[in-house]
Amino acid sequence: MTTPRVNPKKRLEDQGIDGVLQAHYNLLEPALIEAALKRGEGRLGLGGAFLASTGTHTGRSPKDKFVVRTADVESKIWWENNAPMTPEAFDCLHADMLEHLKGQEVFVQDLYGGADPEHRLDVRVVTELAWHGLFIRHLLRRPAAEELATFDPEFTIINCPSFKADPARHGCRSETVIALNLSRKLILIANTAYAGENKKSVFTLLNYLLPEKGIMPMHCSANHGLNDEADTAVFFGLSGTGKTTLSADPARTLIGDDEHGWSDTGIFNFEGGCYAKTINLDPEAEPEIYATTSRFGSVVENMVYNPDTLELDFTDDSLTANTRVAYPLDAISNASATSLGGVPKNIIMLTCDAFGVLPPIARLTPAQAMYHFLSGFTSKVAGTEQGVTEPQPTFSTCFGAPFMPRRPEVYGKLLQEKIAKFGAECWLVNTGWTGGAYGTGSRMPIKATRALLSAALDGSLRNAEFRRDPNFGFEVPVAVPGVADILLDPRRTWEEPAAYDLQAAKLVAMFAENFAQYVPFIDDEIKRAAIG
Repeated sequence: MTTPRVNPKKRLEDQGIDGVLQAHYNLLEPALIEAALKRGEGRLGLGGAFLASTGTHTGRSPKDKFVVRTADVESKIWWENNAPMTPEAFDCLHADMLEHLKGQEVFVQDLYGGADPEHRLDVRVVTELAWHGLFIRHLLRRPAAEELATFDPEFTIINCPSFKADPARHGCRSETVIALNLSRKLILIANTAYAGENKKSVFTLLNYLLPEKGIMPMHCSANHGLNDEADTAVFFGLSGTGKTTLSADPARTLIGDDEHGWSDTGIFNFEGGCYAKTINLDPEAEPEIYATTSRFGSVVENMVYNPDTLELDFTDDSLTANTRVAYPLDAISNASATSLGGVPKNIIMLTCDAFGVLPPIARLTPAQAMYHFLSGFTSKVAGTEQGVTEPQPTFSTCFGAPFMPRRPEVYGKLLQEKIAKFGAECWLVNTGWTGGAYGTGSRMPIKATRALLSAALDGSLRNAEFRRDPNFGFEVPVAVPGVADILLDPRRTWEEPAAYDLQAAKLVAMFAENFAQYVPFIDDEIKRAAIG
């Protein structure tokens, strides 16, 4: 007897989603690709990858994201960072989207958010596009077939790229909307085919739910030593800082590339796959990620390709610089089978400094780590958001402000408690510019970054000679084997040291101005770290 692929008591009609032409429940990868091709949603690429285009929206739309303002969440949400929507507007949007779905085919995936069974979230994703079902099947975690028969979704996402919201009617900003109703356990996404909105909505949910359980949700990648889960490292950073690339180290086991939780027992991945940038992807520097672009079932998003040979152009950013490939974790040979790790020994905070001021690596005290975590300094890189075409310096608190529904001090306090309890070593790593600012200098050599990270993770960097940085007060190594000494002193890489000093003073002032918002909420030790 075949095991049902859906809980017979939890079909769409049981959730009030009536009138769809056909609901396809929990199709596997071959069936999803077949459906997507039949429906003209994309093309079959080399090796069986699915080539998709997201149209107008080639990145997230953070200005169109809303949280429904209900009494039970009123005091818990960081409203300065999360645009509110009224319950009445949400209900209207929900009703109109359900009406829109009548007579249409939809694709339903029942999935887990979180590798730790004790803390995972049961999520149902209802999509208009078959390839969105394929994408989210990679990015979340897939229940075993026998688990689907009793799967009971706690939260539901309804994604309708062909539905256009009405700002006057639905209380939103434009025809595009991402609306989270935490009380009704429902997320609505409309008028964007960018698949990343699906996964980031689940991340936002976990960022809201887990702190109340004492679990630190993190926008980070993670890995651990080969055959040594106790040697775990996490890599904080926004898109474009190198989380995926640097955590996919063949000498270590990959736990995950983007989103994790830190409980008292260790690290667990939220996801079941990776969503890697492909622009200028180098087959020699990143062979396994490169190979996924011609792997059966991978979703290749917004890449230009030869229409006859289907050969991908990794340098063409005419559609977007935010070209991506989505694939399951098992596509990476050294990926963890469990997606679990021990409590972290090392915390890496990745930043992409477009000013060319920060050193390639610095050792942080716990107080300095909190300062840089709350600051979340980096540069938005081209394509990660609508309208970003070149690096823009930004402060994104906790290295993930767009996905943080609670106030930053909640996450900062959790991290502070975890560092104090487990004694993790903290490092700031700059993957941005050296020898000058963006437009003058050049990107930090990835070989140098890898060498510095290896020294930090294997413990040898602790024995290096350090100098105190005059601008930020953290410690910077003077010499590291395999790395040119000049790289470790950013001022020496500039042709005009005086120009570096001016740029450094400007960046320090930006840090201070941004950090002023947190001063009423933090302790004196972190305030002293802010002084440098």
